[in-house]
Amino acid sequence: MGFHPVQVIAVTGGKGGVGKTSTSVNLAIAMAKKGRRVLLMDADLGLANIDIMLGIKTNKNIADVLDGSCSIQDVVVNGPCGIKIVPASSGINQMAMLGAQEHGGLIHAFNEFSDQIDLLVIDTAAGISDTVVSFVQAAQEVLLVVCNEPASITDAYALIKLLTSDHGVFRYHILANQVKDMAEAKQLFSKLCNVTDRFLDVALDFMGMVPYDDHVKKAVKRQKAVSDVYPRCEASLAYKSLADKVDDWPLPTSPRGHLEFFVDQLAQGRQHH
Repeated sequence: MGFHPVQVIAVTGGKGGVGKTSTSVNLAIAMAKKGRRVLLMDADLGLANIDIMLGIKTNKNIADVLDGSCSIQDVVVNGPCGIKIVPASSGINQMAMLGAQEHGGLIHAFNEFSDQIDLLVIDTAAGISDTVVSFVQAAQEVLLVVCNEPASITDAYALIKLLTSDHGVFRYHILANQVKDMAEAKQLFSKLCNVTDRFLDVALDFMGMVPYDDHVKKAVKRQKAVSDVYPRCEASLAYKSLADKVDDWPLPTSPRGHLEFFVDQLAQGRQHH
């Protein structure tokens, strides 16, 4: 069995409504169109929305994996353009209140997919709960989505501060969503850099933008992903360009010493080097 590293990206944003789920879904689709085998995890454990957004019926979800009634492979559903989806549960309050042990068990369960996928995209919940922190810390790359609202920058900063000071996450890729143009996107990025530079020792990497585009709303109404149904619109082209950048990120080669996805693979890979 050859060593096959899996890239793991957590998509997060601090506050709700910045377009995390839309970014997660469309990035997953854009990567699948590039020939990558993609698994998309709905990590908003108490308020699932990927299945609703894509109009997909699910019978089982992460709650069933955690209570031991099925394996994680059993809950996977097929999404658009060949992506696979691990759905979360909706309206189950205790799912949002899981402890470190359950998070660990869940992260570990994904090892079953290590030979079947190239990329795992994690759509985290809004806010800065323990669940968000666990999944972000267990990913190799953090894609932070911001939009042009004061609360978005404040919340993004709060999340970066927490992850950096308490959890040793120092590198963030920033995507400006729902903006007019690149100038507005860069302005948003520099606003965030201004506060992080002053108070934190972190590296922020500007990933570009997704413009405000009416096709996104149309796609939402149809319960489809914009990259799937309007592949030539501006938003879809922006996701394609995001995927091109993501595809150039280096793959992980060794474990970082804390709980993370596919850590067995990484430990095995280190022996091969």
